[in-house]
Amino acid sequence: MVAKRRNFPDEFKRDAVDLVRSSKDRTLTDIARGLGIHLETLRKWVREDATRCSRTLDGGGDSSMSAGEQEELRRLRRENARLKEDNEILRKAAAYFARETTR
Repeated sequence: MVAKRRNFPDEFKRDAVDLVRSSKDRTLTDIARGLGIHLETLRKWVREDATRCSRTLDGGGDSSMSAGEQEELRRLRRENARLKEDNEILRKAAAYFARETTR
């Protein structure tokens, strides 16, 4: 017997993926069974969501973020890179001065 193909609303798919992401103590199998869907269907939705999110964060693909949000993300990434660089300089300076004070 071949199973009937069911179409699920996008909102249901998003909610299912959110449930997977927020339920660290439940298995994918348990969640799929609770939702009444096939394990591989849920696994596919999670994989597709991860791909979509990584494309969005990389700045490619159809983004659900507004232009303002994308600009803010770019700005925050630049700021993050600058702060990491500042921290590295401070770490090296602290190590240098620590060596100087022990002489």
